[in-house]
This record gives sequence, structure tokens and C-alpha cells, in this order.
Amino acid sequence: MSVRQGAVEVEVDADWRGIPRELLRMRRLLLVLALAPLAVVSGGLLGWLLTPALAACAVLPLAGLAWGWRVLERNWRSWKYAERADDLLISRGVLWRELTIVPYGRMQLVEVTSGPLERYFGLASVRLRTAAAGTDACIPGLDPREAARLRDRLTELGETRSAGL
Repeated sequence: MSVRQGAVEVEVDADWRGIPRELLRMRRLLLVLALAPLAVVSGGLLGWLLTPALAACAVLPLAGLAWGWRVLERNWRSWKYAERADDLLISRGVLWRELTIVPYGRMQLVEVTSGPLERYFGLASVRLRTAAAGTDACIPGLDPREAARLRDRLTELGETRSAGL
């Protein structure tokens, strides 16, 4: 897989894994829950209370919904991670692509989190903290078993590589 780093395209040889599709479903549900009522309220109420021509105001939230639907899928496809011998790679982003490399020896904390909505969709996130500010990393939307496996593996590798964990 090649990853753009600034103006340079970098070829990274690794076994990349994607994020489960449930994360996309959860984010699309949030998008619909945010914009569909706005379309109904703005189009229905304005058109009914003031003038029918104002019902066209519903077009903006609906256009946002259609645009967001596609953007969320592109963003979901951009999330990938790979475990290598000495570090963990996390790649993400559509317009601004990012490649985060977390050396196992620099990790200080690995935690698995899962909020109520994530639990409903059967998802969990893995957060990695390092000593350097701004180098923390997160892999969202993992299957809880995969998140626990990754936490245990990263913890084990961190302990063997250095005294970070």
C-alpha cells in the first residue's frame, strides 16, 4: 500500500487491515438522525406555517445527507492499520492522508473503550498513548474481540521492546 506523506508517496509493505463495516453503519445512522429531522422541520414547518415556497428549505439538509453519506464511506475506507515487527501503522484520511507510526517501545498506555452507541453496534476503540504529546493514536470501530486481542498483543510487545508499559 502506498501512503502519501506530504508531497511524497511512500510505499509501505505491511499486512493492512480495514475497519469493520459496522462503524460506517453507526456513523450513517448518526448522520440521518441529525439531518432528517432538520429537513422535516425546516421544510414542513416553514412550508406549512409561512408559505409553501419555503418548503424548499428542506433541500439543504437533504443535500447534506446525500453528500455526507458518500463522504462517510470514503472516510471509512481510508482507515487501515497494520502490525509490523517493531511498530504499529495507522493510515487514515481522504483529502489529508495521515500515516501514524507507533513504535512498540514508545507506548505507555493501551486502552480499549466502547461507548453506549459503539456497544449497540458491537464496536470498540483502541487508544494508544505515548510519552510524546501529539503522538497518541486511536483505531476506532473494531470488533471488541479484535480490540482486546490488539490491546493484549501491543501490551506484550511494548513490555518486551522497552519499559514504556
